[in-house]
Amino acid sequence: MTGAASKYEPLTRHLQAQSADSVRMKFSDIERVIGAKLPPSADHSRAYWSNNAANSVLTKAWLAAGFRSEQVDLAARKLVFHRAGANRASAGFAEAPAAFQAKQAQMQKLSLFGCMAGTVVVHGDLTEPADPTLAAYLDEKYGPPA
Repeated sequence: MTGAASKYEPLTRHLQAQSADSVRMKFSDIERVIGAKLPPSADHSRAYWSNNAANSVLTKAWLAAGFRSEQVDLAARKLVFHRAGANRASAGFAEAPAAFQAKQAQMQKLSLFGCMAGTVVVHGDLTEPADPTLAAYLDEKYGPPA
């Protein structure tokens, strides 16, 4: 990292030095590590803490360390950094990334029509207006359909 990104390198190094898969930090802890105040948007914008690399230079710092932000609590000014790819079996509803990606790949192979075949049955003529009054109005104005 160079230029403006170097301001957040200390966070990258701090997270890389952690042996635990989860690192709880207050915003003030992050400020202490980087030696500067976080921008005002960090206090009021949940999007600021998203894991989108295009979001901010700070986001790139924790992603470069191999972590993802989670459990962001703006009111309490704290969050959890979780090591990407760490075993999450005990984390509740989250699936292990490999299992999730396998399911996602399988779902992408299914076409919408293939998985929905036979579930929707349409009765009636779909070319007829649903409102008889509208049908009469259209016939009067434009003539009956050819």
